[in-house]
Amino acid sequence: METLIEVNKKDLNDVSVFEFSGELDETNADKTFKSIYDDIWDFKDKKIIFNLSGLTYLNSKSIWYIADVFSNIEDNNGKMAISNCNDSVFDILELVGITTIINTVKTEEEAAEQMK
Repeated sequence: METLIEVNKKDLNDVSVFEFSGELDETNADKTFKSIYDDIWDFKDKKIIFNLSGLTYLNSKSIWYIADVFSNIEDNNGKMAISNCNDSVFDILELVGITTIINTVKTEEEAAEQMK
């Protein structure tokens, strides 16, 4: 049975914001991130924010996907940030070192401002 995850995309000026709600785990990570990769497409000059306000859990595969999206964005002159993490998700990302690699801020507005 697939764990429930919802990802909604919105645009904030020239920045694409992906809002996550639910849990990312082995049952849904591949499908979820395939959709995100398809949406981002070529990664060239993209500005992406992952708003994790509704995310309650993520596993190591999901963390790998987040790092891979960041790597592709960075390699193609784009920018990426993570925003709106709850304490438990932030703690996981901090523990594995993602917060030292990917700009992680409190709000998506702050993230978008830093991408200008």
